[in-house]
Amino acid sequence: MNATMLAGRMNFATGEFAVKEVPVPQAGPGEARVQVKAAGVCLSDVHLIARILTPLFLNGDEVTLGHEVAGVVESLGEGVQGVEVGARVIVNAGKELGGNLLTLGVDYDGGWAEYLVTPADTLVPIPDSLPFDQAAIIPDAVSTPWGAIAWTGKVKQAESVGVWGVGGLGAHGIQLLRFAGAAPIIAVDPVPAARQRALDFGADLALDPSADDFDTQIRDATGGVGIDVAIDFAGVAPVRKQALDVLRIGGRLILTGISGGPLTVESDVVFQYTRKQILGHYGSEPRHVSELVKLTKLGRLEFSRSISKTLPLGEAAQAVHDLENKVGNPIRIVLIP
Repeated sequence: MNATMLAGRMNFATGEFAVKEVPVPQAGPGEARVQVKAAGVCLSDVHLIARILTPLFLNGDEVTLGHEVAGVVESLGEGVQGVEVGARVIVNAGKELGGNLLTLGVDYDGGWAEYLVTPADTLVPIPDSLPFDQAAIIPDAVSTPWGAIAWTGKVKQAESVGVWGVGGLGAHGIQLLRFAGAAPIIAVDPVPAARQRALDFGADLALDPSADDFDTQIRDATGGVGIDVAIDFAGVAPVRKQALDVLRIGGRLILTGISGGPLTVESDVVFQYTRKQILGHYGSEPRHVSELVKLTKLGRLEFSRSISKTLPLGEAAQAVHDLENKVGNPIRIVLIP
């Protein structure tokens, strides 16, 4: 094996991102080295490169980005059991260390690389029938909305749900809400192509948030009472205000998109009188990833439409540009080392 490999590295001291040669990591006790076959590009990666987001627990100034990873186990460290070399796997997007939850590709080196090292217990086996590019996006683009729906939001069958933002998370959110039995599912996005995609993925209604009759359409779709659950996948302040305004009494707003700014409730009197709830959501638990792999294996879910395009690892900067500027209105761009 070569002593070096390509990796997409972000330096938070200089603000520079570059794909460059770095040493191949070695698996220590309890760890596995994975040969990366596919790695997703997420809006969080864009925000990290723009330094809108910064790591909380990074040791040093530089990290290999990428928290959506699928590949093959290439070697094992001392003491690893229950994992075999050659196994097809996805990597859970975090690990626990000293009571803190560290995020892959943020707080420690991630999957925009030819190889990564991870605790063996973060690996989830995948079937031969699941392509690596589709598998790679499960640990965030799919599991984050699944966690928001099933865990934080506790969405029940026949509850009305509004989805703000039909990008990588929102598109899967709609698909998963349909699977979970939410009704009606109302997608909200200013981009016409995104609204059409929402309908293709199972939304009952797709609305432009700037439409003059937006509130009226929401009332008509919900029998005049407002929506039960609003999920913000966009992470912008106007979305949160609009979503709160159209919630029914006792409705709940799930914050999944991250704005990096303050969260404001204009009137605590109205908010408290209507008994609305705001719930924060981040990522998912390992069990959510395992559940999604099981559902995919059994044919309940399928993500081929989610892969907008693939690019070589060396073109990571181009992938970030295309996602940030919505070139081709992508759901997920995937890097192939």
